[in-house]
Order: sequence, then structure tokens, then C-alpha cells
Amino acid sequence: MKIAVASPPYPKSLNDALYWVDKLTKDAAVGDAEIVCFPESYLPGYPLLEFEPEKCTPEMLKQALDDVCRIAAENNVAVVIPMDWYEGERLLNVAFVVSKNGEVLGCQSKNQLDPSEDATWSAGSERSIFEVNGLKFGITICHEGFRYPETVRWAARNGAQLVFHPHFGGSDIEGSQPTEWGHKSNRYYEKAQMLRAMENTIYVATSNCAFQFPDSASSFISPDGECLAYQPYGEVGVAIADIDLSKATGLLAKRFRAELYKYLTKPYLAFF
Repeated sequence: MKIAVASPPYPKSLNDALYWVDKLTKDAAVGDAEIVCFPESYLPGYPLLEFEPEKCTPEMLKQALDDVCRIAAENNVAVVIPMDWYEGERLLNVAFVVSKNGEVLGCQSKNQLDPSEDATWSAGSERSIFEVNGLKFGITICHEGFRYPETVRWAARNGAQLVFHPHFGGSDIEGSQPTEWGHKSNRYYEKAQMLRAMENTIYVATSNCAFQFPDSASSFISPDGECLAYQPYGEVGVAIADIDLSKATGLLAKRFRAELYKYLTKPYLAFF
């Protein structure tokens, strides 16, 4: 099946973000992709010092999700849309999964927050597996996939053939632009994503904004660690890959012997 990952520009507003979701979902449909994933917190945008995302009420975010459902149905493409979401008074960083019919299938929250995010979001507490057109997948959001590999292993051990990794990393005002995927002089991000695929024998599909100076590309990594496709650095668009689900065996994840890593329950003798 064909999968797409989007590299949109950083949104100027919630409506601007929805414009790019619409446009790039259409591009994914033209490429016969069955599902497309967008970067972390794309609605309304990830907060950084150089970026000022629009302040959104719960009602605005609910309407934005309804708009994404309409976009998915109009284009017959499932959408993974990361966004802010309120649960009561708590603001979560989540990724909704919307079917090609425009139905919300569920969402994955970001449960392992970066320390810098503690004042912005509340941490979620659950993990989920989703299925679209026969593809079983999990979602791990940014910091989780880079620094908490067990979030990807959980998905693989629970049947995921692919893990989407929406993330946010880069700048439009300072830094350097990579020229080769996974190059030794690049920052570690793409290498970490490659390891998540290899150590679990599954596909990893990543999505980042099209920064002028990105930390990583929107890309597809095979179960043996090969980069199958990526969107060129700094270019708005979608990357599309035709993946063979029979290769996503989850072999190494399934061989993980969890019983070897339990805490000792009995004291041991120390000799001096």
C-alpha cells in the first residue's frame, strides 16, 4: 500500500494550517496514497520562541477536527492529524486518526513530554493501536520516539506493522540545512528513527515541517533500516512510499524477553 508523509510550512494561523492540510491531502490522493501523516501539533502549530501559534479555544479545535474529517472524506484518504486538544481543563498534545470516510477512529496522546513542554501540555497516559485498510499502526510523538524507544516497541509488540512519528524540529531563522539523509554530520534524529525501525523490524514513517533549517526530513524507513523515500529538505510537499507489509514482521520486537528486566524482589548478599 502507498503511504504519504507531509512536509508543510509552519502555519501562520489555524486557517492557514487547514489550508495546507487540504492541499497536501489532495497531493497524497493524486499519488494514490491511502493515508497521510502531518507533523506534531500542526493544528494550530508548535509553540517556540520564534513561532507564535494562534491561541485556540476548545470550540475552534473541535471545528478544525471537523474540517479535517471533511477533507479526508472529500479526498478518500485517511489522515493522521496532530493537534492540541482539551480534555476538560487539561490541554493535550495528540494525534487524531481520521478514516477515508471522515470518521474519527481515535487519537494518541503524547505521554512522554519533553521537559520544556511541561508548562504547555499535560501528559497523556494511554497508548493505542489503529487499523486503516489492513494496516496496523501506532503513533509516537516527537520526543517519545527519539528518546523513549519503548513507545515504539510497545506498538510493535502489540501488532503494529508501522509507527508514524510526527515531530517538530528545526528553524526558519538559524541553523544549517542537511544535504543527505542520515549523513554523519546531521543531527541524531534520523539515526534514531532508523534504529526504531531496525530494532523492532517494522516500518517507521516520520513527518516534520518544511523548515529552512530542519533537524530531519519527512521520511520512510524500512524494517531493515533503509530510507525508502524522503521529502527534500526545506521543500513543501508530500513524500510517498509503496510499502510491503509482509516485511513488517515485528520479529525482533516479539523476541524481546520482558521477564528478564523485572526488578529484583529479593535482597542479595553483599560480601565485604
